[in-house]
Amino acid sequence: MNHLKKPLIVLTGPTAVGKTKLSISLAHAVDGEIISADSMQVYRHMDIGSAKITKEEMEGIPHYLIDILEPEDEFHVAKFQNLAKEAMETIYSKGKIPILTGGTGFYIQAVVKDIDFSENAEQSGVRKELEKMAEEKGAAYLHRLLCDVDPESGQKIHANNVKRVIRALEYYQLTGEKISLHNEREAEKESPYNFAYFVLNDIRERLYQRIDQRVDQMLEAGLAEEVRQLAARGCTKDMVSMQGLGYKEMLSWLLGEYSYEEAVYILKRDTRHFAKRQITWFKREKEVIWVNKNEFDYDDSKILKYILDKCHEKGIR
Repeated sequence: MNHLKKPLIVLTGPTAVGKTKLSISLAHAVDGEIISADSMQVYRHMDIGSAKITKEEMEGIPHYLIDILEPEDEFHVAKFQNLAKEAMETIYSKGKIPILTGGTGFYIQAVVKDIDFSENAEQSGVRKELEKMAEEKGAAYLHRLLCDVDPESGQKIHANNVKRVIRALEYYQLTGEKISLHNEREAEKESPYNFAYFVLNDIRERLYQRIDQRVDQMLEAGLAEEVRQLAARGCTKDMVSMQGLGYKEMLSWLLGEYSYEEAVYILKRDTRHFAKRQITWFKREKEVIWVNKNEFDYDDSKILKYILDKCHEKGIR
């Protein structure tokens, strides 16, 4: 029965759509606290490129999983899941509702469906061999191996994301099963939460315009200097943190691989592509409630009322 499950609100959507502002209004309305489902905002010293919420913007609403790691630290979905579940218990103990907000769809799915990562968590000899292979033959070679045995995962995982490619190949070699099948099975599980899952969206032209504007604002706010300082402390391209949008492009410019204009062009283009991939991900998810801003005449109060009504229908109040 849903009313016996603990409540959870998810507010997600593509980058630059306006999730942050809406999440604050929502938290005030339901007496909730916010858990960031973002793979970059966990890092300290990475504020501009991650579009990190400021203390002023929080309006007194407690936020979790922001500024908790150093850029040198590794962060992945299993670690996020553990930290998010801890944060949720803290929020529940206060009698409040957790609001999971951010744009990393796999992170959200990991919490909503309580996906089990334990089968693939232990370090193995296979992983060490694959890591050595990546060093000797390169990321593209390893990615081709994955595409051969598990085309679905090969399509979803970027060739540069060597750690995820290795984990997928390791899972296949250890179990004989594609990790994409394992993930599909986990995604079909019934959620342990009474959740309402909202995807905030906008028409493509307006979203892309907002993305370009956001990149311009980041550059004006000092993104290049932020990346310069990270490079000065020894942060390199192979770190998980430096693979984030904005950081890898500016680092390539600092290293002389691109001109400044090329770096900005690539950043805007790749952010638009990223937003498109995010929307594709959310379209595959079941039980999502789409909130298309144009259908509410871009009126924040109408959008909030719609979300609250849907939460009440699900017994979340």
